[in-house]
Amino acid sequence: MYEPAQHDEVTGLVNYIDQQLTAIRAAAFGLTEEQARETPCRSALSVGGIIKHATYVMRGGSVRLRTEVTERPMDGAAYAAFTDSFAVRDDETVAATIEEFDRVRAEVMALVAATDPGRDTVSPPMPWHGIFDARPIHARYYLVHMIEEFARHAGHADIIREQIDGVSVPTLVLTLAGAPANDFFQPYQPKPDTLLAPA
Repeated sequence: MYEPAQHDEVTGLVNYIDQQLTAIRAAAFGLTEEQARETPCRSALSVGGIIKHATYVMRGGSVRLRTEVTERPMDGAAYAAFTDSFAVRDDETVAATIEEFDRVRAEVMALVAATDPGRDTVSPPMPWHGIFDARPIHARYYLVHMIEEFARHAGHADIIREQIDGVSVPTLVLTLAGAPANDFFQPYQPKPDTLLAPA
């Protein structure tokens, strides 16, 4: 949880983005590789797939925060990469997907922390939303959009995890943070040899 504090704007944005990424990652805690690939809801989403997609979005965020993107062509190859980002393929592992998530997360969070929210930049066309031209924005518009994107998928991950074994992501986040038990929270006990479980 991003605890209440009197932070400056960019620190607040950093913490809210990081909070959502923490929740997405925590959804895998204590799952087997097979469970992390399950799609227990009516969608095709899995916990592993959401972690992989968040990594894909973070990679795009790294490019977006380093450069002025004025076009975003969605040709066949780009669309295939987008759809591939939602599923862990047979030649991939969820464990490796989490390692890549951690690596890209460190990079994008450093870029977010170095961004002036008031900086002038440009939002590329978003034809899927009926916006066919690039438009001027401040960087905070994009940073808040990152919170929106990751919060949506953190919610997906929470629902999917609860469908798998009934464990909520906030419980997993608190456990991974080392929070002590209290009247409102009991730490989760993962089975050995599961994702993110202590060695």
